[in-house]
Amino acid sequence: MVVAASVRLVGRLLVPALAVLAVSCGSGEATDPLVVGAQQPAQSRVLAEIYAQALARTGAAVRVEPGMGDRAEMLAALAAGTVAVAADHNGALLAELNIGADAETVKAVTAELNGSLPQDTITADPADGTDFEPRVLVTTATADQRGIGSVEDLAGQCSGLTAGTAAVPGLLDLPAVAARISGCEFIATQQFTDPAELRRALVDGRIQVAVLGGPAEFLPGGTDGLTVLADSGEAIRAQNPVAVLRKGVLDEQQTEKLNYVAGELTTDELAALVLRVRDEGADPAELARNWLDAHGL
Repeated sequence: MVVAASVRLVGRLLVPALAVLAVSCGSGEATDPLVVGAQQPAQSRVLAEIYAQALARTGAAVRVEPGMGDRAEMLAALAAGTVAVAADHNGALLAELNIGADAETVKAVTAELNGSLPQDTITADPADGTDFEPRVLVTTATADQRGIGSVEDLAGQCSGLTAGTAAVPGLLDLPAVAARISGCEFIATQQFTDPAELRRALVDGRIQVAVLGGPAEFLPGGTDGLTVLADSGEAIRAQNPVAVLRKGVLDEQQTEKLNYVAGELTTDELAALVLRVRDEGADPAELARNWLDAHGL
């Protein structure tokens, strides 16, 4: 009888102990998902899905959090740890953090950005094959008459010309300082509501120079009869997509995966993805999955 009572006592003690052990083991296996923040523009949603699905392929639990606000809100979310990853342009982010920065090239922008980031924030590699800096256009007739083939050629003639600017719907916002042309002061600069109106003003002669807030692929009507001025990389600040990270959250493998993504992104491919989401209502998650598959990521 004493033995039986002892067995029952041990059993009663073991049951809660095993339950605690089971809960402990279970909680150790469950981890909160990495959160990738996405702003409203189509470009942000595409990049968020690419980053999220790339991270998921390392075995991480990941979810995309849509509806994130402006850069200040993005940085606050990273600082608070509610978001682990977000997409931005390196040059625009630098302008947000250091309005006095004068870097223009990818290398210089990266160096100044790394020195300007909050203590709890880092970046993955910039997608240096993805050039989303503003494009400067003139009519082909103007280019021929004035001998203008590059932004550097234009700089010496800006004082006699009127320019127009337009943001590109669907792209990440560019602060005005991020779209400036180094060494160029126009007689006047007009702001247009959309790229189509900017193009009409250029063709009609109301302006002589058009500054489009992104690649020429986003200019309605194309570039027939127009010349997109080449930039050596030193006249207009670089605008390359970059993953902005909460420091210490991603491991080495996950960060390396985002660096691989940056190495595969191109201007043409990202522009095509953004246009499909913006103009056709395509699903950014499906596009991201297909893009990652096509690049073996």
